[in-house]
Amino acid sequence: MKHRSWSLCFLALAAPAAWSQGAAATAATVYRCPGPPILYTDQITPQEAKEKNCRTIEGAPVTIVQTAKPAPAAARKGEASAGSGGRGPESRVDPNAQRQRDGDARKLLEAELQREEQRLVELQREFNNGEPERRGDERNAQKYIDRVADMRAQIARKQEDIAAIKREIAKLQQQ
Repeated sequence: MKHRSWSLCFLALAAPAAWSQGAAATAATVYRCPGPPILYTDQITPQEAKEKNCRTIEGAPVTIVQTAKPAPAAARKGEASAGSGGRGPESRVDPNAQRQRDGDARKLLEAELQREEQRLVELQREFNNGEPERRGDERNAQKYIDRVADMRAQIARKQEDIAAIKREIAKLQQQ
């Protein structure tokens, strides 16, 4: 009885080790396939490996590092043409249609420029050379000082906006 229990115990301990070795042996066949790029894989059959002139990798552990897949060539071309203003050969626009678009853009920018310049005139009038009229809720001097500083900042932002719009209009006129 003792002899039988020891043999069962031995089998219980040896079975997982034997199973893991068998599993490792079947899953450990890794192939190195030639060609740019060199491919290391365990996802092909021995017949496919032979057809592709792949060699088995044995004895050395293989570390797999996953990287992002490169974008297809068509996508990279699209990015390049988008970065160059969309003027690549694959995105040619009829010259008449482009002139129409540029004209529409110029009209929009000129209308926006006119609105911004009008708003700047209003802000400067209200600012009154740094001495705007006090409001009833500004009995505290700090509130008045804060409002004057805010108005000064609004005027500076408006002037920057106008300069940016003028630059955009100049770009359209150069094309």
